[in-house]
Amino acid sequence: MTGAVEPFRIRVEEAVLDDLRARLAATRFPDAVPGTGWQYGAAIADVRALVSHWRDGYDWRAEEARLNELDQFTTTIDGVRIHFVHARSRVADAFPLLLVHGWPGSFVEFLDVIPLLTEAGFDVVAPSLPGYAFSEAPREPGWDVVRVARSFVELMARLGYARYGAQGGDWGAQVTTRVALLDREHCVGLHLNMPIAGPPDGDVALTEAEQADLAIMARFQREDAAYAQVQGS
Repeated sequence: MTGAVEPFRIRVEEAVLDDLRARLAATRFPDAVPGTGWQYGAAIADVRALVSHWRDGYDWRAEEARLNELDQFTTTIDGVRIHFVHARSRVADAFPLLLVHGWPGSFVEFLDVIPLLTEAGFDVVAPSLPGYAFSEAPREPGWDVVRVARSFVELMARLGYARYGAQGGDWGAQVTTRVALLDREHCVGLHLNMPIAGPPDGDVALTEAEQADLAIMARFQREDAAYAQVQGS
């Protein structure tokens, strides 16, 4: 039904878990130059330990049960089924907060803070970005941060919130910034833990602290942003 909000519980089929364990067991590790550690990328010993943990040590069913302690729902907006956590406070007149994760994260980022917020008198709405976790992946191009923001504005309206705050990091920061711009009448506060801004145009004197920050960003772009270069090309 259009506009319907349906309860949701996580249940990953056992065949999916079996397939993952089989693929982890079949991992082929490259050789490494002795004594280089992380100098040329992830240290093979650490990667082996990580794969071993995911294959033999990690208990998805226990994590699944923990996640299912949260009140979760789905609703279809703009043709895409959106998954979200909706944790309501017991405090009367609780103020709603929209929490939006980034790449490559999920609503799991907020597990520790959700109970603290609800106890403090906030309702929490934590959606999964389209194509992430249990939100449906769009089947057409054009789902940029503005379109995602519009879908989350609709989500908050569909839940009946006339006033709310928004918080985001990484892509979530880009999305919630657009939420605040698109829904100024209802989104009354915005918090970002990854605001992005470049230096001002023209010949502007920068402080030593600002120059140091720009140097850190330049080093990151030069040495740690290969993933973005690959994805962008």
